[in-house]
Amino acid sequence: MDFVDYLAPDTPVTATWRLEGSGTFTETVPVLDERGHMTPKAVERECEVDVALRWGTGYETELRTFVNIISTPKGGTHQAGFEQGLLKVVRKAVETNARRLKVSTRDASEKIEKDDVLAGMTAVVTVRLAEPQFEGQTKEVLGTGPVRAIVSRVVEKQLTALFGSTKRDDKAQTSLLLDKVVSEMRARVSARKQKEISRRKNALETSSLPSKLADCRTDDVERSELFIVEGDSALGTARLARSSEFQALLPIRGKILNVQKASISDMLRNAECAAIIQVLGAGSGRSFDLEAARYGKIVMMTDADVDGAHIRTLLLTLFFRYMRPLLDAGRVYAAVPPLHRVEVIGAGSRKNEYVYTYSEAELQATLKKLDKAGRRYKDDIQRYKGLGEMDADQLAETTMDPRHRTLRRVTAADAEAAERVFELLMGSDVAPRKDFIVAGAANLDRDRIDA
Repeated sequence: MDFVDYLAPDTPVTATWRLEGSGTFTETVPVLDERGHMTPKAVERECEVDVALRWGTGYETELRTFVNIISTPKGGTHQAGFEQGLLKVVRKAVETNARRLKVSTRDASEKIEKDDVLAGMTAVVTVRLAEPQFEGQTKEVLGTGPVRAIVSRVVEKQLTALFGSTKRDDKAQTSLLLDKVVSEMRARVSARKQKEISRRKNALETSSLPSKLADCRTDDVERSELFIVEGDSALGTARLARSSEFQALLPIRGKILNVQKASISDMLRNAECAAIIQVLGAGSGRSFDLEAARYGKIVMMTDADVDGAHIRTLLLTLFFRYMRPLLDAGRVYAAVPPLHRVEVIGAGSRKNEYVYTYSEAELQATLKKLDKAGRRYKDDIQRYKGLGEMDADQLAETTMDPRHRTLRRVTAADAEAAERVFELLMGSDVAPRKDFIVAGAANLDRDRIDA
């Protein structure tokens, strides 16, 4: 159980369960008789089964199998028996709760498959038996046939008892697990129906891309950039500011779905999330293929305010949960638009020039520097409330032109921190959020609340 908790990469959906049992089988082995001849003899063997497993919020499967103290990384009959018993119990539980789960037992496309059950599972399966038979010289695959049926029976018996338990915790956890399995099944069915959104579109297929995408002309993936832009007003300015040779634009309407709380099927049904997945062309979740991504850089370009930060966090959560390889490869960026524009009056016949600052501290430091140098500037310093307030040349110069802009590369650690904050502030668990609000109430500055 400790090993499972150590291996588990995600937030738990169920507790770590222990399944134990044993069974016997008869095996014919050659034995030396009194005369020194090898003769076949039936020997009764005992097989002890010890399994620890749990499910988490993710979709990756971490399964380790052992025979006695020997690791079997390629599985064998004990792994096959474990998966067989697991699938049988979960299928039966889904059928029993079909009405609550809104699953049709007559629809063949809604049948639970092994991958649906294994998604998000971490398990360690150990069997102990005398003289195990292995396949090959490396002993990586268990070949003793009767072990499969014994492991399957133990898993089926113990898990059936858990699913039939009347304890409140057990009922809550098995209910969440069934919801997760059914969600995985629906996501798989949805992904099959939306197969086209996980393929890179060639020139003849561009009509199937979202109409709101302003694509670029280049086929060079490493050079191309996709700007995810907040709102139509910013899109209009960005169209004039971009270099259409290698910069593509995809507008999103405000705040996208909070995928931290939504199921995979809900995420795929959401128009904004589906459009992002479709435009990137690399799929999502376990089917995500980094090599198929249509753009070398993904740039989140949102307003420099609280709402813009919220939208970036939502996008980061989507990338972290369903397109993690993009973050690991360092291909996700946040644009850094300026907050202020200071118009410095030119001396003599020189034209006025503009200085952009990106924080209140930088603005004050710039003004002090200008005062010290004897440079005059206009008092009406422009404060940008959104990207749409900029002219195209201003947006290009400060935020989009590779020669002048600043981009902040987002790492997996950044996205993981964003997900933790999101889980706290907008997740399903209410108690930690209440504790956070109560603990921070004394630090609230009333003057920062909008009237």
